Amino acid sequence: MLLQLRVKPRSSRSALEIDASGVAGTAWLKSPPVDGKANEELVALLAEHFDCPRSAIAIKSGAGARLKLVSVQVES
Repeated sequence: MLLQLRVKPRSSRSALEIDASGVAGTAWLKSPPVDGKANEELVALLAEHFDCPRSAIAIKSGAGARLKLVSVQVES
C-alpha cells in the first residue's frame, strides 16, 4: 500500500491522521527534521499504527521534504 503523507515536524504531539480513502494523511512529529530523526519517528509511528515491523515501512520519495510517499507492506 502506498500513502502520501504531509509531515509536520517539531509539533507538540506525535500523531497520525489518515483520510477515509486510506491513501493520504498527515503526520505530526515531535522530532526535528535533523539527521533523519523525523523520518525515524515517522517510520515508528506508521509501524505502530499498522501493527507491523519497522522493516515493512519504506519512504519511497520525499525523504528530505514534508510531502512523502511511503510504502507499507501489511500482511493480510
